Order: sequence, then C-alpha cells, then structure tokens
Amino acid sequence: MLIHPWDAPHDDAEWQHWLAGRDFGQLAVNGLPGEPPWVQPLHFAYDAERGEAVTHLARPNPLWAALEAHPEVVLSVVDDYVYVPGPWQAPPRTPPEHGTPTSFYAAVQLRCTAHLVDDPEAKAGVLNRQMAHFQPEGGSARVAAGEVPYGRLLSGIRGIRLEVTGVRAKFKYASHRPAETRERIAAGLAARGGPGDAAAREHLLRRGTGT
Repeated sequence: MLIHPWDAPHDDAEWQHWLAGRDFGQLAVNGLPGEPPWVQPLHFAYDAERGEAVTHLARPNPLWAALEAHPEVVLSVVDDYVYVPGPWQAPPRTPPEHGTPTSFYAAVQLRCTAHLVDDPEAKAGVLNRQMAHFQPEGGSARVAAGEVPYGRLLSGIRGIRLEVTGVRAKFKYASHRPAETRERIAAGLAARGGPGDAAAREHLLRRGTGT
C-alpha cells in the first residue's frame, strides 16, 4: 500500500480511534509453494492494550496448512471509501473536465504473528472475548469447555490470536489539495449523499484542518 506523506495518519491515535469502530476485515496469508495467497474475510476483536486481535475459523477451513507454515500475516481493514468524480478534483482556475477522478478511503493494515489456539479452555476464552465485543448486552450463554450449549462445538473451530508487530495506515482524502478544491469536493459529497459520502466528507474536512 503506497502511503504519501499527506495520506499518513497524523499520529497513532488517529488510526487507533478509527480501527476501534471496526471489526471486520480480511486476513492475508502466504500460500504454500505453488499456491496463491489466501485471503479470508472475517470478524475480529482488536484489543489495543494487549496489542492483538482475536478471531476464529472453522476447522475444515483450507487455509490452516498455509497459516501454520507462514504465521506472519496481514489483517487488512478498509472503510469509508467513495468514488470522487474528476470535475470535483480540478485544480483552481482549470476546466472542470481536466480534473482527475480518484478514490477516497481509509485503511489500516496490521502485520501480525498468528498464534493458533487449540486448547478447549483457551478457545473458549477467545470466543468469550469476541462475544464481549460483539454482544456486550449478553443474551447468550458463556462459552465454557465441556459445558452446554457451546462446549461440544469447540472441536469444530480453531482460535487465532493475532499478535500485532507492525501497522500501516492511510487516510486518502485530498489533504494535499488546495482549500478551494477540498471545499468543492466536500460540497459534492454533501450533495450526492451516497453510501460512505458523509464519512468521507468528515475525514476530508477534519484532515484539511490538521486535526
């Protein structure tokens, strides 16, 4: 992922705050010799204090051999993306049709070391951490090894702890464009009002002021 200086996060707090509101991404795993990489969509729960994310997958998932052979993986999260028409991006005092269309998006890529979790009690711990994140209101029984209703299901999954070893983050929202162009783009996003436009406009305005 190319990160220009103007697209880099202002500080760690910026990407951490953004990632805290997201819990679905894609896990990229190097393939075995002769195979392409694996890319697995999944829910995860990220814990900034522990510096790790936890998740689980079904035992029949075909990526396990690759993950065991290559535990260095990337968890990729992309959101707040929109298409920006060319005329919106035209530099000041140039014809609108000379503007270059582009994409806006925010992305965080966590480089991780994957630790597989097969012990039943440890797997129950991973699931309970995920449940606490996704269903804090409760309503479901706690997962416990050897106990109903979920204990018998633990053999059908494997847990994964993703120990974060590096972070690459990007906020591509025209921060290097002149104020006049950014204002035009912001107006276009507000008028269009499509999926993602409000969030992209918020990033555009926030980063344009350096906050």
